[in-house]
Amino acid sequence: MGVKTILSAKLAIATAATVFSLSAAPQMAQANECIAPSNPGGGWDFTCRTIGRILSELDLVDGNVQITNMPGGVGAVTYAMVASERSDDPGLIVATSTVGVTQIAQGRYPSGIDTMRYLGMLGADVGVIAVAADSEYETLADLNAAMVADPSSVVTAGSSGAGGWDHIRLLMVAREAGLEDLTALRWVQFDGGTDAVTQMMGGQLDVVSTDLGEIAGFVESGDIRVLAALSTEPVPAFPDIPTAISQGIDVTGYNWRGLYTGGDVSDEAYNAWVARLETLYNSDEWQTAAVEFGLVPIWIGGADFEAYVREQEQIMADISRDIGVIE
Repeated sequence: MGVKTILSAKLAIATAATVFSLSAAPQMAQANECIAPSNPGGGWDFTCRTIGRILSELDLVDGNVQITNMPGGVGAVTYAMVASERSDDPGLIVATSTVGVTQIAQGRYPSGIDTMRYLGMLGADVGVIAVAADSEYETLADLNAAMVADPSSVVTAGSSGAGGWDHIRLLMVAREAGLEDLTALRWVQFDGGTDAVTQMMGGQLDVVSTDLGEIAGFVESGDIRVLAALSTEPVPAFPDIPTAISQGIDVTGYNWRGLYTGGDVSDEAYNAWVARLETLYNSDEWQTAAVEFGLVPIWIGGADFEAYVREQEQIMADISRDIGVIE
């Protein structure tokens, strides 16, 4: 099952906002720990702390979940430790996201995607392509035509460096539109989507690629215009924003939030975690917490998620080669 098919089905279920309980409670786990491969604050820390809290509140685990912050190498330090010391630990889960898989695709982790077992995605920020309210680019088709005709004339920006996720998802749009030399498109890095939008509004650049959650305030105020949401379905909070897919550009750009466990964990322990996390996802507690954090709740778990992660890694590796980030 491909990425688009999986996400379309799952997001349709999430958007319907109908929550079902699983018929059987998953098996308890002992001595649980969730590692956030970052300092406190931010997406990975939110993932561990919120999931850990709800697992305990719903009695899906025995006792509390220990939360450990382990920053370093954008997740590489944690990845190496789990692989070498805790690859078969049935009580350990680790927060990850699109950012982590991008790092793996670019060879920045000590080992490849098959080192771990990927449990599930529980939500995602939706990527968007935005311009200033008075931009000459009134539609995604206008922007794509300009990028293909003269890519050096369009100054683009986001909160990642060249080869990072904000950059890659814009390049996915440009490639789908027909741009062959992806290196010709100009890219400027900022510390956050808000900083990039501020500069765009000041006329210093033309286009921003970032997460919708980061710049929602600018959308609500009318200071910027979002040409496309990189999602399978319209974002419930902003239903009038067209998707890229609806405009003939078959690209999604979720910054998903999920979890992995060690590569030598047994099938029994792996399946038990998937069941627990699906129960957690379907709870009112998670649905509320995810939306409050600015996520679109999306569940993909078990074998479907493993396939999704591998497909994402391959896409990111291909684009990274096209722009010279890796050979």
